[in-house]
Amino acid sequence: MWCNRVFRKCFEILCNNLLLQELQMDLSHRLSKRELALLYEEVLYTIQHRLGKPEHHHVADSQELYAYVQKAFSMDAEEHRLIMQQVKELEVSREMVFPQCAATGMGLLIMVVLRWLQCLLTPRVWVLGKGTAAAPNGDLHGSVLTGFSDPYCLLGIEAKSQEPAHADHKKRMKAVVKDLIPEDQIHRTQVISQTLNPVWDETFILEFGDLETASFHLDMWDSDMVESVRHKLGELTDLHGLKRIFKDARKDKGQDDFLGNVVLRLKDLHCWDDRWYQLEPRTETYPNRGQCHLQFLLTHKKRATTSSRTQPSYTVHRHLLQQLVSYEILQHQAGSIAWDGELSRHASTVLYLHATQKDLSDFHQVMAQWLAYSKLYQSLEFNSNCLLHQITSIEYQWVQERLRPEQKAELAESFQSLLTYGVSLIRRYRIIFPLSVPRSLERLQSLLRVLVQMCKMKAFRELCTPRPDLPQMVSMALKSGTTEWFHMKKQHLKPMVKSTEENGKALSRLLLEVIGDLQQCQKVWNKFFINTLKLNLFSIAYLELESLVAEHVQEELREVDSSMSKPTAESLFQLYLNLQELYRMKDFVPKRDGPLALSNFHQWFKEAVPQWLQKAYTIALERAQRAVQMDQLTPFGEHNKHSTSTVDLSTCYAQIVKTWQQLNWPDPEEAFMIMVKLVEDMCKIALMYCRLIKERAEALSLREQNEGEAANRVGMRLCIVVNNVKQLRLLILKLPSQLDWAQLEQRTGAIIDQQQIQHTLHHQLDSTVSCLDHEVRDVVQALATKLEKGIARHIQELSSSNDTGEPEDAIIPLMKFLESELQYLNEHLVQENFKSLLTLLWHHTLAVLSAAAGQQVSSAQRYKKLHCALKSLELCFHAEGCGLPLETLRTAAFQLLSTSQSLETHLALCSATSRKLIQKYFSNRIQQQLNTSSEKYGAVTIKALYRPSEQKLRVEVLNAVNLIPLDSNGSSDPFVQLTLEPRHEFPEVVARTTQCKKNELHPLFDEAFDFLIPPEKCRQEGACLLLTVFDYDTLGSNDLEGEAFFPLRHLPGLDTDQDQADTGRVPQTRLPLTHPKPSGDEILRLLESRKGDKEAQAFVKLRKQRAKQSKETE
Repeated sequence: MWCNRVFRKCFEILCNNLLLQELQMDLSHRLSKRELALLYEEVLYTIQHRLGKPEHHHVADSQELYAYVQKAFSMDAEEHRLIMQQVKELEVSREMVFPQCAATGMGLLIMVVLRWLQCLLTPRVWVLGKGTAAAPNGDLHGSVLTGFSDPYCLLGIEAKSQEPAHADHKKRMKAVVKDLIPEDQIHRTQVISQTLNPVWDETFILEFGDLETASFHLDMWDSDMVESVRHKLGELTDLHGLKRIFKDARKDKGQDDFLGNVVLRLKDLHCWDDRWYQLEPRTETYPNRGQCHLQFLLTHKKRATTSSRTQPSYTVHRHLLQQLVSYEILQHQAGSIAWDGELSRHASTVLYLHATQKDLSDFHQVMAQWLAYSKLYQSLEFNSNCLLHQITSIEYQWVQERLRPEQKAELAESFQSLLTYGVSLIRRYRIIFPLSVPRSLERLQSLLRVLVQMCKMKAFRELCTPRPDLPQMVSMALKSGTTEWFHMKKQHLKPMVKSTEENGKALSRLLLEVIGDLQQCQKVWNKFFINTLKLNLFSIAYLELESLVAEHVQEELREVDSSMSKPTAESLFQLYLNLQELYRMKDFVPKRDGPLALSNFHQWFKEAVPQWLQKAYTIALERAQRAVQMDQLTPFGEHNKHSTSTVDLSTCYAQIVKTWQQLNWPDPEEAFMIMVKLVEDMCKIALMYCRLIKERAEALSLREQNEGEAANRVGMRLCIVVNNVKQLRLLILKLPSQLDWAQLEQRTGAIIDQQQIQHTLHHQLDSTVSCLDHEVRDVVQALATKLEKGIARHIQELSSSNDTGEPEDAIIPLMKFLESELQYLNEHLVQENFKSLLTLLWHHTLAVLSAAAGQQVSSAQRYKKLHCALKSLELCFHAEGCGLPLETLRTAAFQLLSTSQSLETHLALCSATSRKLIQKYFSNRIQQQLNTSSEKYGAVTIKALYRPSEQKLRVEVLNAVNLIPLDSNGSSDPFVQLTLEPRHEFPEVVARTTQCKKNELHPLFDEAFDFLIPPEKCRQEGACLLLTVFDYDTLGSNDLEGEAFFPLRHLPGLDTDQDQADTGRVPQTRLPLTHPKPSGDEILRLLESRKGDKEAQAFVKLRKQRAKQSKETE
């Protein structure tokens, strides 16, 4: 890259030097050697005979000027010496000229303007003539009664000036012009009547001999006309006027009044001077006499050079200007393009001296500059801003009558020449103003501005008829230039080997050049053409290039055979993309007539589309296969749980999606068929990947030699496999949004039925996702199977162990096993797969625990261990919210086949003591009592009150109602038995019985009983008052009418420290009578299984007796 930049810079410098040499040769060709020598004589003569004091910004040393022009004209020392000798031999006479008018153009003259200023105290500005102003600081003295004067001037040259006696004291010269200068050398201006601000605009030519000793004198007088006394008295207005009349009477009639004078040494003047001078008085009576405005031009009465005698001054000055400007450009360090028109002090001095000595007007100087600069610009381009100054000056000073016919023709030809040249540059702006070259934008913008301003000039409109239409000329030039550029690029990019593939590549490269050019037009160039010419360059270039591209591409594609090869199709794909990009740029064209030539360009590539799609599928398939072959099934990053093949697979899918987006097929129906093919291909790749990744895992497992490591690696590889498949599933699910199915369905809504889209695209995708889910489940199940054996083994060891230690210690091996395995799987599985595995393991664990709990074993210790294991496993699988949710863990608990209880409840019961079970039994009966509202067996009413101070429970049995008849006579002999349950909590409390009521179904007992019991016993689980209603039988056992359970923890007075004073306020409690279910209770079965527990057996026996008397059915 660096070498290329260096080469490019060297090449630019070389080209610039060659252009400079061509310019020099061109100038030499236009001026012959003799003409160049005569022009050199002219410039040496100008320097040799320069007049006046040098300006501060000019070169004062003549030797420097000689050295400069010698280099500018490429004169050797001998040539310079000979021509200099000729110049010295020429005779020169000098003169000083005051031109009459700055616009006359006659001879070498200087304009003098004399102004009388009106205001004595207050400064004012007076505009006198075009571009001339006076800044007053004084007032002329009025010489007449009206306060006005009739001023005129006398002026001339004194051959030998009067020097002041001392340098620090300048003596005012009292002598007047007519006393110092011969009468034949005195010049007189016109008399301006009745004014204090006269303007003469008169020109005088004054000859002088020696510049060093000569001085210029100007006297200003008030003309005094002879008037009658009556007329003067008639104009008298004040006392001052009367005094003036007396003064005039004392002097000679017709004698003029002296107003002031100006005396200047010629050696103090510049070659061209233009300033205000103070009028000096002869007396101190009126010291402030006013000012006058003078313009001086020091020149020669007649120039003795050959050029001055044979050629117009204007032409000679133009040649000199062109010669010096060309030399200035040659000497510019940064190259001609960067030259901004600024001349050196030497060139400016020479041109200034020549113009003033030749008395060239400002207008003719500007004309000469325009002709020289505009001609040079066409030979060697420089900053065209240099031309704007001349355009502005010509426009400001333009008066057609100032020019002779040949000058008008020359100016018109310069306009036409520059216009033609400028338009030709614009036509080739891509080559002339490349963006790679600095300041190209500025150069083009400047050129456009120059052409526009030139065409607006009055001179251009008057001289160039018929007037050219610049926007139309530029528009036509841009069109032709665009066509030329396109054909040039087409020829340049033409392939060396003629083949279909190479032609396709060449077309693609050509399209890239066209697109790049249009982008530059839009982003860079367009604004300049719009701002200056109101032309949309981008529209012009786009419409032209679009048509050329369409014609050329169609011509090339006709040669492509219908059975195109794969390389040809591949080369055409890039061409299609480039055409697509070019066609999209139409949106930036503001207005266009009719359809574009590229409107249906996609139809040119229909035969290549199947091969494009096949190539995309083949590339993706091969890349996926290579990715699996290289995959070691290990995580490819610290925070990733997938292997490298998923990254490649994602890239494959992304490339296919990009292919679809790049195609952007305009025809909706054809686009739908393309979409179906792409989805089908991606689904094929997905299923192929699943098969290959599993085969890869098996192949890697067979290579492992160490069994211990192999077991771990197999588990890890299975984790990676299922993670990869899950990642693939996510990729498949993203396809509808990535491929923008919604937009496709909207486009095809009027052509293809919605059900067909659903059946083809969505069904195909859903089928693939279902297959992937099946693959995930298979792998997860395989991982779960490996752990299920270990879990079953540990639970079996736990349940069959005779260890009598703490259950928490017994489950430690199981928990360590699970912690190790689950931690490993959590590290290698993605979260979704890990939770799926946990769900399978949890169901399996519950099944194993259920099987162990279903075995009829009387050991409560065994069930304690199983129950502890269940609770610990629940915490393990929940993992503080990181595992399975509690709802899933608890709703998934297996129900035992023999009971309706959950596994947790069953294990809790089996692991409890007999007394806990009895308490649990009564708790259940209390809950059943509270839930019972039916009185089909009758009801018993009681009052119960606890007295904390006596620790005494008082129970009043009030009555029973609606008892069932149990005797043959249709009635019963009821009585109530009161016992406190469970018996082991109230071992010292005996049962109480009411009196028997004969032949009553609604007995009224109204009996009270007291029980001495501590309050804490009442609060125990299952503590209750059991009220059993029997039918008294004399011969056999009493029949059961029903039983009711009254919970002691809800006793009135139990939770207070003081006894309730009034027992009458204790509420009555009506308890429905119930019968136990004959099928028994789960708790009773557990107690019955404990054969060695006498307390349990006694309780079961009692409850069974009650169950036999129960009237309940299943």
